[in-house]
Amino acid sequence: MKLQLILFLTLISFLFFSGCSKEVEEYNKPAVYWYGKIVEAISDGDVDKADDYYASLQGEHIGSPLLPEATMILAIAHMHYEEYLLAEHFLNEYVKRYANQNEVEYAEFLKIKAKYMALPNPRRDQVLIEDAIKEAKRFKQKYPRSMYYSLVDTMLTNLYLADAVLNETIASLYERIDKPKSAAYYRAIMPEKWIKWDEIERANTPWYKEIFEGDGTSSWYAFLIPDTQSVVSRNTVQNDANETK
Repeated sequence: MKLQLILFLTLISFLFFSGCSKEVEEYNKPAVYWYGKIVEAISDGDVDKADDYYASLQGEHIGSPLLPEATMILAIAHMHYEEYLLAEHFLNEYVKRYANQNEVEYAEFLKIKAKYMALPNPRRDQVLIEDAIKEAKRFKQKYPRSMYYSLVDTMLTNLYLADAVLNETIASLYERIDKPKSAAYYRAIMPEKWIKWDEIERANTPWYKEIFEGDGTSSWYAFLIPDTQSVVSRNTVQNDANETK
């Protein structure tokens, strides 16, 4: 019994010190070593580990010429894995520290694309839609001859439509709880007059989402929503005891 215990403790100690020695070796490496580790981790699909290697590269080689490229690689990698907030973080870092004028244009385009791709369901994040619209409009004004202009313009049009769908969803909610003035207020918000809103068709909600979220006009749990002023938009103001607008 004692022999087994000694062998077990010896094995645990060996594994512990082996792990420690391996960790000890992972510092004070050349910049190209950390850069290679970043690329290797991304190739393996482990973006979190790539972030750790990036921290080592940035910490040990703050002036390395490999840092700009590593920053952009991580931004694109996070976008590929649908981690759009992290993608925007690395793009902001790239713009702030490394980019020249031409590279700023590309990075700002990618930031808009990240926000756009983060909106698979436009009824979930009104603030993100508004931020994406502002950045897209700013991009068009700042870079009227950009090679990305048409792409940004297309995304902006879709964002306007998403914003309109959200307003219509809010209006439908107010209609269901008998708040006609609030419903009329949100239906009167048309982001762009040049869009023929009467020709716009509502996007179809997949059945597996419709079960839980409804189609934007009604839902199976509508009868659970109380007819009280607790269900109001943060943008509404009190008109009288029975109505908001």
